[in-house]
Amino acid sequence: MTQLEICLEDVAGAVIAEEAGADRVELCSALSEGGVTPSVGAVRRVLASTSRIGVQVLIRPRGGDFVFSPEELETMIEDVRQLAISPRIGFVVGVLTPDGQIDVTTTERLLDVCGDAPVTFHRAFDACADRPRALETLIGLGVHRVLTSGGAATALESAPALKALVEQSAGRIGILAGGGVRPANVAELVRLTGVPEVHCRATETVPSNSVFSNPALAYDSGTREVTSKTAITALRHALTPNFPRDHGEVSP
Repeated sequence: MTQLEICLEDVAGAVIAEEAGADRVELCSALSEGGVTPSVGAVRRVLASTSRIGVQVLIRPRGGDFVFSPEELETMIEDVRQLAISPRIGFVVGVLTPDGQIDVTTTERLLDVCGDAPVTFHRAFDACADRPRALETLIGLGVHRVLTSGGAATALESAPALKALVEQSAGRIGILAGGGVRPANVAELVRLTGVPEVHCRATETVPSNSVFSNPALAYDSGTREVTSKTAITALRHALTPNFPRDHGEVSP
């Protein structure tokens, strides 16, 4: 069965994802910035509010590029140490050299502090100058899976490239397809590429809780994005039409 991972930043969304049949969540903060490391409090609340799903925690100190300073690396290492609080926790990292290669030395340091927790290399992979070569590097490092669109804006656009990565991986590393994955296209994406896992941002827009807001400030636009149970359920059933109510075991 194709594994379904939901990317989110709302703690309540993790409960929704578990109820709707997701296998994992990737917990982030500031997804408007492409995602940064969530707080310890958010991670603890997700763990306390769920019982089955794997919880992948993004370790990224800032938005922007994926070339990090020594001080930023130390921040990432300390975040991993603070957040390694449950067997259900995995980590999501991505560090590159200025010329678009996997930063092997830095990735090795992060893998070391992650210990036995599963590690996903995120879509920094899509910024690599040579993705097939980068995949072999990640395999050699022992990374658990790589999140990728295949290098295009959406995964479906790069279906041939994703299929080639799946074939190259030969089961040595997981290929997690992400980028524009929706209920309407996820089954076709899996059929065309053979990816064993998909990564989705499943949201809906709801009104703000504020009755009053100051129009001179940009903090509250009147709406906000939350995780959508309807979208996740549609994704799960597109992948597995006869998906049972018993969602099974945790996926690392």
